[in-house]
Amino acid sequence: MARKPQVKQLGRNVALPQNPDDAELERVANPHADTHYAARFTAPEFTSLCPVTEQPDFAHLVIDYVPNKWLVESKSLKLYLASFRNHGAFHEDCTVAIGRRIADLIEPHYLRIGGYWYPRGGIPIDVFWQRGTLPKDVWLPDQGVQTYRGRG
Repeated sequence: MARKPQVKQLGRNVALPQNPDDAELERVANPHADTHYAARFTAPEFTSLCPVTEQPDFAHLVIDYVPNKWLVESKSLKLYLASFRNHGAFHEDCTVAIGRRIADLIEPHYLRIGGYWYPRGGIPIDVFWQRGTLPKDVWLPDQGVQTYRGRG
Protein backbone atom coordinates (compact mmCIF):
# COMPACT_ATOMS: atom_id res chain seq x y z
CA MET A 1 0.00 0.00 0.00
CA ALA A 2 1.30 3.45 -0.95
CA ARG A 3 2.21 5.82 1.86
CA LYS A 4 0.06 8.92 2.10
CA PRO A 5 1.94 12.20 1.79
CA GLN A 6 2.22 14.25 4.96
CA VAL A 7 0.37 17.36 3.79
CA LYS A 8 -2.12 19.54 5.63
CA GLN A 9 -4.17 21.11 2.85
CA LEU A 10 -4.79 18.44 0.21
CA GLY A 11 -8.25 16.91 0.52
CA ARG A 12 -9.40 19.56 2.98
CA ASN A 13 -11.38 22.78 2.76
CA VAL A 14 -8.73 25.46 3.24
CA ALA A 15 -9.31 29.21 3.36
CA LEU A 16 -7.45 31.36 0.88
CA PRO A 17 -4.39 32.89 2.60
CA GLN A 18 -4.60 36.68 2.83
CA ASN A 19 -1.01 37.21 1.70
CA PRO A 20 1.99 35.15 0.52
CA ASP A 21 3.65 35.21 3.94
CA ASP A 22 0.62 33.43 5.45
CA ALA A 23 0.44 30.82 2.69
CA GLU A 24 1.79 27.37 3.53
CA LEU A 25 3.62 25.96 0.53
CA GLU A 26 3.97 22.19 0.91
CA ARG A 27 6.13 19.47 -0.58
CA VAL A 28 5.80 15.73 -1.07
CA ALA A 29 8.42 13.05 -1.63
CA ASN A 30 9.46 12.47 -5.24
CA PRO A 31 8.76 8.81 -6.05
CA HIS A 32 11.29 9.00 -8.92
CA ALA A 33 14.13 10.82 -7.21
CA ASP A 34 16.60 8.60 -9.08
CA THR A 35 15.41 9.96 -12.45
CA HIS A 36 15.92 13.34 -14.07
CA TYR A 37 12.69 14.73 -15.53
CA ALA A 38 11.01 18.10 -15.87
CA ALA A 39 7.69 19.17 -14.35
CA ARG A 40 5.77 22.30 -15.31
CA PHE A 41 3.15 24.42 -13.56
CA THR A 42 1.31 27.04 -15.59
CA ALA A 43 -0.72 29.82 -13.98
CA PRO A 44 -2.27 31.80 -16.87
CA GLU A 45 -4.39 34.03 -14.62
CA PHE A 46 -1.97 35.13 -11.91
CA THR A 47 -3.00 38.37 -10.19
CA SER A 48 -1.29 40.76 -7.78
CA LEU A 49 -1.63 44.46 -6.97
CA CYS A 50 0.57 47.37 -7.92
CA PRO A 51 2.21 48.48 -4.65
CA VAL A 52 1.76 52.16 -5.55
CA THR A 53 -1.65 52.46 -7.23
CA GLU A 54 -3.23 49.27 -5.82
CA GLN A 55 -4.51 48.53 -9.34
CA PRO A 56 -4.54 44.85 -10.37
CA ASP A 57 -1.66 43.40 -12.35
CA PHE A 58 -2.02 40.21 -14.39
CA ALA A 59 0.55 37.68 -15.52
CA HIS A 60 0.93 34.30 -17.15
CA LEU A 61 3.42 32.36 -14.99
CA VAL A 62 5.29 29.26 -16.15
CA ILE A 63 7.30 27.33 -13.55
CA ASP A 64 9.58 24.52 -14.77
CA TYR A 65 11.65 22.39 -12.46
CA VAL A 66 13.71 19.22 -12.33
CA PRO A 67 12.90 17.72 -8.94
CA ASN A 68 15.40 16.14 -6.61
CA LYS A 69 13.97 14.56 -3.43
CA TRP A 70 10.82 16.71 -3.30
CA LEU A 71 7.88 17.78 -5.44
CA VAL A 72 5.72 20.87 -5.00
CA GLU A 73 2.27 19.87 -3.74
CA SER A 74 -0.05 21.45 -6.30
CA LYS A 75 -3.00 22.50 -4.10
CA SER A 76 -0.68 24.39 -1.76
CA LEU A 77 0.92 26.03 -4.81
CA LYS A 78 -2.51 27.14 -6.09
CA LEU A 79 -3.34 28.65 -2.69
CA TYR A 80 0.08 30.31 -2.48
CA LEU A 81 -0.25 31.88 -5.93
CA ALA A 82 -3.81 33.00 -5.22
CA SER A 83 -2.60 34.71 -2.02
CA PHE A 84 -0.95 37.37 -4.20
CA ARG A 85 -4.38 38.72 -5.28
CA ASN A 86 -4.39 41.26 -2.45
CA HIS A 87 -0.61 41.62 -2.20
CA GLY A 88 1.12 44.75 -3.43
CA ALA A 89 4.46 44.11 -5.14
CA PHE A 90 6.20 44.96 -8.38
CA HIS A 91 6.33 42.37 -11.18
CA GLU A 92 9.98 41.58 -10.59
CA ASP A 93 9.43 41.07 -6.87
CA CYS A 94 6.47 38.71 -7.34
CA THR A 95 8.21 36.57 -9.98
CA VAL A 96 11.55 36.22 -8.18
CA ALA A 97 9.94 35.72 -4.74
CA ILE A 98 7.79 32.85 -6.08
CA GLY A 99 10.78 31.18 -7.72
CA ARG A 100 12.96 31.52 -4.62
CA ARG A 101 10.27 30.25 -2.25
CA ILE A 102 9.67 27.13 -4.32
CA ALA A 103 13.39 26.48 -4.82
CA ASP A 104 14.15 26.94 -1.13
CA LEU A 105 11.35 24.51 -0.22
CA ILE A 106 12.06 21.64 -2.62
CA GLU A 107 15.77 22.13 -3.43
CA PRO A 108 15.41 20.99 -7.06
CA HIS A 109 18.24 20.22 -9.46
CA TYR A 110 16.94 23.09 -11.56
CA LEU A 111 14.08 25.60 -11.45
CA ARG A 112 13.09 28.44 -13.74
CA ILE A 113 10.11 30.76 -13.65
CA GLY A 114 8.89 32.99 -16.44
CA GLY A 115 6.57 35.82 -15.50
CA TYR A 116 4.86 37.20 -18.61
CA TRP A 117 3.13 40.32 -17.34
CA TYR A 118 0.39 42.12 -19.23
CA PRO A 119 1.07 45.80 -19.97
CA ARG A 120 0.36 48.59 -17.50
CA GLY A 121 1.13 52.10 -18.60
CA GLY A 122 1.87 50.78 -22.09
CA ILE A 123 4.86 48.64 -21.07
CA PRO A 124 4.75 44.87 -20.66
CA ILE A 125 7.36 43.48 -18.27
CA ASP A 126 8.58 39.90 -18.62
CA VAL A 127 10.63 38.57 -15.70
CA PHE A 128 12.78 35.42 -15.73
CA TRP A 129 14.62 33.75 -12.86
CA GLN A 130 16.34 30.43 -12.47
CA ARG A 131 18.37 28.45 -9.99
CA GLY A 132 20.68 25.56 -10.82
CA THR A 133 21.76 24.08 -14.13
CA LEU A 134 19.47 22.05 -16.33
CA PRO A 135 20.77 18.44 -16.36
CA LYS A 136 22.04 17.45 -19.82
CA ASP A 137 19.67 14.48 -20.02
CA VAL A 138 16.48 16.54 -19.51
CA TRP A 139 14.42 17.89 -22.37
CA LEU A 140 12.78 21.16 -21.44
CA PRO A 141 10.45 22.72 -24.03
CA ASP A 142 10.06 26.41 -24.64
CA GLN A 143 7.67 28.00 -22.18
CA GLY A 144 5.26 28.62 -25.04
CA VAL A 145 4.24 32.16 -24.14
CA GLN A 146 4.75 34.75 -26.83
CA THR A 147 6.08 38.10 -25.77
CA TYR A 148 3.49 40.83 -25.81
CA ARG A 149 2.91 42.20 -29.31
CA GLY A 150 -0.05 44.49 -28.78
CA ARG A 151 -1.90 44.92 -32.01
CA GLY A 152 1.21 44.28 -34.13
